[in-house]
Amino acid sequence: MKALVLNDVGKLTVKDVPVPKVGEEEVLVKVGACGICGSDIPRVYRDGAHVMPLVIGHEFAGTVAEDGRRVGVFPLIPCMKCECCRNRKYEMCSNYSYLGSRRDGGFAEYVTVPKWNLIDLPESVTMEQAAMLEPMAVAVHAIRQVKPSADDKVAVMGLGTIGLLIVMFLLDMGVKNVYTIGNKESQKKMVMELGVPSDHYLDGTKADILEHVKVDVFFECIGKQESLLAGIAMANPNGRICTVGNPHSDMHIDRNIYWKILRRQLTLVGTWNSSFIHDEHDDWHYVLHRLQQGAVHPEKLITHRYGLENIVDGFEMMRDRKEEYGKVMWMAKDIRKGAC
Repeated sequence: MKALVLNDVGKLTVKDVPVPKVGEEEVLVKVGACGICGSDIPRVYRDGAHVMPLVIGHEFAGTVAEDGRRVGVFPLIPCMKCECCRNRKYEMCSNYSYLGSRRDGGFAEYVTVPKWNLIDLPESVTMEQAAMLEPMAVAVHAIRQVKPSADDKVAVMGLGTIGLLIVMFLLDMGVKNVYTIGNKESQKKMVMELGVPSDHYLDGTKADILEHVKVDVFFECIGKQESLLAGIAMANPNGRICTVGNPHSDMHIDRNIYWKILRRQLTLVGTWNSSFIHDEHDDWHYVLHRLQQGAVHPEKLITHRYGLENIVDGFEMMRDRKEEYGKVMWMAKDIRKGAC
């Protein structure tokens, strides 16, 4: 089969590899679509994966080869033994494996997946929508950490895929005052298409504008000190700040900033991954229900679609920022032709 293999840092190639052997309590999934996550770029070009060579990709969906069931895939494989797993907090497992970073993932024609990690797809959910279940669930998980009310003023800083999906779900949940903070005209256009008024898009490069906006809830979706400090500065008394973005570097909080956290009684909360417990109330099932009801349309964020044979072009485009992009995705040939 064809697969996208990370052989070493910066050495990413599409090559022929054996179809993986199915282990106990696993199934073979024929991949229909797989998205490039922002975390895949440093994984490929700077940090490497935990194991190499490795087939990367953790945002994917497909069909079970044995019976043709259409499935989404929760990529985190919990140990089922640690304290978090015993409490069904699998996203915080202390000894997990992970499809696409610790074992072979979705940028391949076939991948083996534990049966436990599958979620059945309704016919109304397309394969490209299903390939975005993972980032959508991550967005919902973040929102659930701070529980904004309909009347809260909410700001989302950082309008990559996760930030845009947080905006999408906040609006779907009925939050009336959503402010977005970005630095590209394409981001402004995207959030307006989602339903954000033009005057609720703020240019993140203009600090004086941000100083005049105060919010009850702030989502930091960049992972930089400057954006975290912006959230603290913008937070109302008793405000909640949800740190979403993976950190780009060390962060430091000056004494006067720390005073703001104390005096305003701010809450800083982290969020990690998403909840998947085979229950209709977990993040994945919530997202799937909203998709099935036609309430959200994550496919609007897809700007680039590739075949497996040229998916490396997508990685290089994102690495070099050759074009403005949203979600970049590989789709199997039969999916591109509308078969699913």
